[in-house]
Amino acid sequence: MTAPGPGARASAGAGSLCVLAASVLWGTTGTAATFAPDVGPLAIGAVAMGLGGLLQALVAAARIARQAPRLRARRGTVLLGSVAVAAYPLAFYSAMHLAGVAVGTVVSIGMAPPASAVIERVMDRRRLTRRWKLGAALGLLGTLMLCAGQAAGAPGGAERTSTAATVLGVGLGLIAATTYALYSWAAHRLITQEVTSRAAMGAVFGVGGLLLVPVLVVTGAPLLDSGSNMAVGAYMALVPMFAGYVLFGWGLAHVPASTATTLSLLEPAVAAVFAVLVIGERLPAVGWGGIALVLACLAVFTAPAGVSRRRRQRRDGVPPPRRTAVEHTAAQSDPAP
Repeated sequence: MTAPGPGARASAGAGSLCVLAASVLWGTTGTAATFAPDVGPLAIGAVAMGLGGLLQALVAAARIARQAPRLRARRGTVLLGSVAVAAYPLAFYSAMHLAGVAVGTVVSIGMAPPASAVIERVMDRRRLTRRWKLGAALGLLGTLMLCAGQAAGAPGGAERTSTAATVLGVGLGLIAATTYALYSWAAHRLITQEVTSRAAMGAVFGVGGLLLVPVLVVTGAPLLDSGSNMAVGAYMALVPMFAGYVLFGWGLAHVPASTATTLSLLEPAVAAVFAVLVIGERLPAVGWGGIALVLACLAVFTAPAGVSRRRRQRRDGVPPPRRTAVEHTAAQSDPAP
């Protein structure tokens, strides 16, 4: 029995497209938050991930109920992912508030791929391929250039923050990167253990949303001060967080968490473009160069795998080997010896 190689590659391609679509939605959050300047970072994070997570759980309630025995058997993974879901938005938006958007973004988003790779290496003994290393390097360098360009293009130059605030913001950014990688890994682990993506994401994000409810109660009063603030909160919960993470869950069903977190480096690029088009910010050449490198990173990850190998085989007159389904699965997971 042979495995349908093109079908598996198409599945990975569809998963990558879902993650990229989610990243586009996430990239709108910074622009949306500018329409509610009086709402603090904790309230923004709590309403976005909290209500978005509870909505995911509500929509997936029937699937969660059907797969409750499997979820209970893996409650440690569910709890780990849920705590990470609750911590991520609080750390992410606070990092941007304290250290500035550029620094907070590059640490929180840019450090997620290496954090995810470390988690997969320790927990799953997954090797890092040369393809992943190349794509991650391009993406991280592009994100650094992009954020440097955003800082340089901001009115009055780079954002001025105190040293203590910057250090604290960087620390919170590292927490955000680690928690993002953790809940991505947890959801992917559940999905690969025969829990459907909707049930896995609904359970992890639903419990995470419950953990954020007290934060929203304490900090969310400014969200009710005006119609625009309420509209921003509703948009953040429904579009980038609910719809975005539904797409992200579908993507995690087909690609490893380390690949998904690297593909999500598209988010700061999208955020920069929206800032230019909607808010009227200026982006210097180094920023556009960073966007080009992020797109190159995405090209590395979304290009069909094995093209160069097949070309070499045709050139040398070597027929391609036929792999069994078990061999194909092992090659996809790429475990360390």
